[in-house]
Amino acid sequence: MQRFGRRRRLIAAGLAGLAVISAFLATRPTPPPSTVLVAARDLSPGRLSPGDLHPTPLNHPPAGAVRTSVAGQILATPMRKGEPLTDVRLLRSYPLPPGMVATPVRIADPAAAKLLSPGSTIGVLAAWEEGQPAHTIAEDLTVITIPAADTDESNGTLLVLATTPAQAANLASAQTTGHLAITINPNSQ
Repeated sequence: MQRFGRRRRLIAAGLAGLAVISAFLATRPTPPPSTVLVAARDLSPGRLSPGDLHPTPLNHPPAGAVRTSVAGQILATPMRKGEPLTDVRLLRSYPLPPGMVATPVRIADPAAAKLLSPGSTIGVLAAWEEGQPAHTIAEDLTVITIPAADTDESNGTLLVLATTPAQAANLASAQTTGHLAITINPNSQ
């Protein structure tokens, strides 16, 4: 009988300690919310305007949440209304694999660009003369962003791709004298 009494006292002491800890956690003051920038509406990749984001207090902002104005910088991926902006969504801090560079290219068919999203894997073809077959310039390139299109799409659509420096040189050379088209990897996003 004495053995059970000792256990009861131990259990009672443990429960009392748990109650004290619970009371402390429930009554401790919460830190004031941090003010971060969130999307004012659904945003497409491209240059950010002053009205695209607004400051909002959040109790638990995500790591890398942006707190200062970023108007004029390039948004690399789409954002939903109310979503906090983090530093990795901005093109200047977009994480490229080692040895890769961000390469802007203009493809001839704007409708083809509408089939892509950041993270898509594509190949790039170049055609120089009418009636001649197109040639593959680069394969397995990742789309970083598709900046918002101008109203005039007669010059094609701009894409920003992750490439090696050699692929970037080949793409730059091909687009100065030819028209670029894309192939879409069926296993891409």
